[in-house]
Amino acid sequence: MSIFESIKMAFSSLFAHKLRSILTMLGIIIGVGSVIAVVAIGQGGEAVLKSMFSGEANTIELMYMPSDEEIEADPSILYEDAFTQTDIDMIESIPEIEKVVSSSTESTNVRYQQESTESMVIGINQAYIDVHGLEIAHGRNLVAADFLGGSRAAIVSEEMKDELFEDGEEKDASELLGTVVYMNNQPIEIVGILEAEDNFFGLSMNSAYIPMNTWQTVFADTAITEVSIKANSADELEIAGEKAAAMLNTFHEKDDAYQILNMEEIADGIGKITRIMTIIISSIAGVSLLVGGIGVMNIMLVSVTERTREIGVRMSLGATRGQILFQFLVEAMTLTLIGGLIGMALGSGTALLVSHFAGWQPLVSLPVIVGGILFSMLIGVVFGLLPANKASRLDPIESLRYE
Repeated sequence: MSIFESIKMAFSSLFAHKLRSILTMLGIIIGVGSVIAVVAIGQGGEAVLKSMFSGEANTIELMYMPSDEEIEADPSILYEDAFTQTDIDMIESIPEIEKVVSSSTESTNVRYQQESTESMVIGINQAYIDVHGLEIAHGRNLVAADFLGGSRAAIVSEEMKDELFEDGEEKDASELLGTVVYMNNQPIEIVGILEAEDNFFGLSMNSAYIPMNTWQTVFADTAITEVSIKANSADELEIAGEKAAAMLNTFHEKDDAYQILNMEEIADGIGKITRIMTIIISSIAGVSLLVGGIGVMNIMLVSVTERTREIGVRMSLGATRGQILFQFLVEAMTLTLIGGLIGMALGSGTALLVSHFAGWQPLVSLPVIVGGILFSMLIGVVFGLLPANKASRLDPIESLRYE
């Protein structure tokens, strides 16, 4: 008997007991579907987190971190400005560096008429716009004239707009542009509203962006807290970072207080953590595959008992023990394969649905799908082996007498 005849007989047996077959496949469907969904969602989340932390291409962060010895020798070092405009000007002279991005952040009360909210006010330079950009929904972005003249202009987030302006969503956004709000009791004009952050993590902030000169005036502070550099190319990124750190350490007479922080390495570390969590969760979900396999074995044993007389007839007509064994293995594999395909469709659909609402690219991995289907077939072989072996060892004469 050929393999095609075995598959045909397997389908005939499954369709003869439709409800029983569906209930048996349920464990396989849930197992394969949950594993594919968990892995796909985990990979999508990992990609989003890595993109959030890795930053723009060819950029690297500079950080100021005095050593314990320096802090013990001079505790006031912790209150020194991390970076100054002089530092920025020096770093810009390094040949490998294309742009130097600087920003400063302060939490303060922002007020409009009777409404107020605590917000993060971020002072930025022109390079920040050039490298990172800001997605504007209404109004305009900050332009070179704003940075050169230190204009009192701000771009605010959707969250700040909703906090400060009652029924802000119902108003025409153009009505809010040109409105003057007070940041740290200083008047600032809203010239633009950022695109709303629509993501699964809800990481959007109540924030406003203003030119660095304006920020320093509003808060009476010349400190620059964050600096990152963009290299001319990815190959020069590490060299540019090392040169910038060395230049600042030399100028300020520090012992490696200025260091480079490669965000890609942090992103890789986050990726490893998310992969471990995905493996753990998918392993737990995979337990349902084993439960489904036990269900397959149970039903196949029932099937062998029900078809004892049929097995005796086939053996009396010349069927070998190997053919009987193969026939029941094919039936078990067919049962689990169909369950695996249905589980693949459900798992992929779930992952695509979650990625749609989460706002990230769907990552349904082909190797995971193929692996899930092959594993479901393996479950069929492993848990179908005992019933198939029992069927092949039946005595033909006793089988023919079976009622």
